[in-house]
Amino acid sequence: MSNISLASNGLVLSMICAVLGLAYAVWLIRWILAAPAGNDRMREIAGAVQQGAKAYLNRQIISVGGIAVIIVALVWAGRGLESAAGFLVGAICSMVAGYIGMFIAVRANVRTTQGAVSSPGAALRVALNGGAVTGLLVVGLALLSVGLVYLAVCRFSQSPAPAQAALDALVGTALGSSLISVFARLGGGIYTKAADVGADLVGKIESKLDEDDPRNPATIADNVGDNVGDCAGMAADVFETYAVTLIGAVLIGSLTATGDAAHAALVYPFLLGGVSVIGTIAAIALANLISLSPQRTLQAAVLTSTVFSAVAFWPLTHALFPNGVEIHGTGVCSAANIFGASIVGLVMTYVVLIITNYYTSTNHKPVRVIARASETGHATNIIAGLAAGLHATALPVAFIGIAIMLSYNFAGLYGIAIAVMAMLSMSGIVIALDAFGPITDNAGGIAVMAGLGEDVRRTTDNLDAIGNTMKAVTKGYAIASAGLAALVLFGSYVEELKNAYADLGRQFNLAFDLQDPYVIIGLFIGGGLPFLFSAFSLDAVGKAAGAVVKEVRRQIAAKPGILEGRDTPDYETCVDIVTKAALREMIIPAILPVVTVIAVAWLPFCGPKVLGGMLVGTIVTGLFIGIAMTSSGGAWDNAKKFIELGNGGGKGSPAHAASVTGDTVGDPYKDTAGPAINPMIKVVNIVAILIIPVFIKLWIGS
Repeated sequence: MSNISLASNGLVLSMICAVLGLAYAVWLIRWILAAPAGNDRMREIAGAVQQGAKAYLNRQIISVGGIAVIIVALVWAGRGLESAAGFLVGAICSMVAGYIGMFIAVRANVRTTQGAVSSPGAALRVALNGGAVTGLLVVGLALLSVGLVYLAVCRFSQSPAPAQAALDALVGTALGSSLISVFARLGGGIYTKAADVGADLVGKIESKLDEDDPRNPATIADNVGDNVGDCAGMAADVFETYAVTLIGAVLIGSLTATGDAAHAALVYPFLLGGVSVIGTIAAIALANLISLSPQRTLQAAVLTSTVFSAVAFWPLTHALFPNGVEIHGTGVCSAANIFGASIVGLVMTYVVLIITNYYTSTNHKPVRVIARASETGHATNIIAGLAAGLHATALPVAFIGIAIMLSYNFAGLYGIAIAVMAMLSMSGIVIALDAFGPITDNAGGIAVMAGLGEDVRRTTDNLDAIGNTMKAVTKGYAIASAGLAALVLFGSYVEELKNAYADLGRQFNLAFDLQDPYVIIGLFIGGGLPFLFSAFSLDAVGKAAGAVVKEVRRQIAAKPGILEGRDTPDYETCVDIVTKAALREMIIPAILPVVTVIAVAWLPFCGPKVLGGMLVGTIVTGLFIGIAMTSSGGAWDNAKKFIELGNGGGKGSPAHAASVTGDTVGDPYKDTAGPAINPMIKVVNIVAILIIPVFIKLWIGS
């Protein structure tokens, strides 16, 4: 295919790849639903989890929908119909990705348990295919929705500049997906960790019950939380990350690429995503055919997807840019340079996965240091876990700096955008591994509550331990990519400012100089925002968990027969408590970044310099806090699992009690506040881009 035809048809080709990914996801759904779902008791437990997850997400959609309607009206008034329509598409697709991901996860869990009755390989295939549905759904929907919005607005817009209207619509799409992602991550995170902390504090520490013991009144809420937080919330989160990265790359391409290859530069990010969807399909198919250990099977899947993409990127890049591309401020960048930037992104994926695995896996020193610290008490466990998270920030940030330098030298700001898009193009297989975690976690819970044999539980425990590491690894991946993506969005903010000044016939003479007190003020405001956001998030989990603790204690005191197995716990009350708490407590932290950006833009002593400084401050501190929190939480969790395997005294020992305390502290770190910083960073940057036309006259007039 010639360069011209590939550039003109690239968008359609990428969407065809997206449709193929969605079609394969539908086939996997049918395969999962056809698998045996176990005995009556297993189906009863799984049904309770399904009902709880469905009830929560339905109520969340209603709550968030009301807020979304208000924001749509504001976007329409401020940026026009195209941006408002884009916002709706982004918001709806983000919700759909989370909802369907949860729908499959709560059906794959019991089938994984039944698979474990047959063989470890059967359980692995069900769990991996369940996760793959979410992965393919997220990347397929993101690629398809962004492409359709762009094509539809270019085709039907009444604007005199349809291409610019399409870009405005994409900014609206980015905001819609990001805002819904913040709500989904926060709400799901508050739900799952409030239930988990409450179940652990009373069940494990006070009543000496095992994980997922059916005598614990909070155990169903805990299993529901795994799905609404780690499946639905995570799916919405990575959908947003993927869509915003794609949109950011398109914006940078449109703002910086000139000459004959300008349109090819806009299409290239879509094609990177489309190629990687095919790579993900190949990787999942291979994982279903090979017979290796669970760890090696998952590693083989990631390697297959990465190698496929790297090999395919080379001819694709040279076909699209045979004579290179002119990048404003950088010069002509060859196809080899553009390809080099894409490889930087693929390598960064592996680097982040390896580093996060080191700090959170039971096979490495940091987790074992925390386990040893647990032998001397609760306080030393907490100290060791906090230290591990802080240590874990150094290497990822150093490699992010190296990636920025290399990709910028390859192709300027456009090179950075391509590196991030290549990194996020791997989302399909990475999300499959992430969703694998809660499915296997629930499978183990069902095995315990259904009274299945020890051999079944050993199989599910092994898969759960691998899944727990996968969840920690993919959170690090999401946050690291968010840092790079936010840098691209900041570049878009500056370029949009330049265009806004030019449209008004004014010369752009702003410089974000570190000697400028306005920039420093912005850095302080932005640097403090992730801390305040995290504080609200942690407060929310603490309040909700406290309510669960009181309810579990009340039930055990009122019915002593619960612990003896003579009375049945009231699971629904705990589910209702965390549902209401999550929906109530997620509102303030979710709207905080939006309100802060608008306030900084509107206040007379602030303006575009303070706002620009704020964006950078949010990126820097948000990146460090996000990595530290998710790494500490994952390390605490696996230190507990390491002790439960018989190390340091094993279950029931003082070290185990200390590790449970560390795990409960780490729960809101790794599953609520830490991951939610990812979309929060991008909400701040996208809102800043979106409001430029609204405030530009005020800024110039000042």
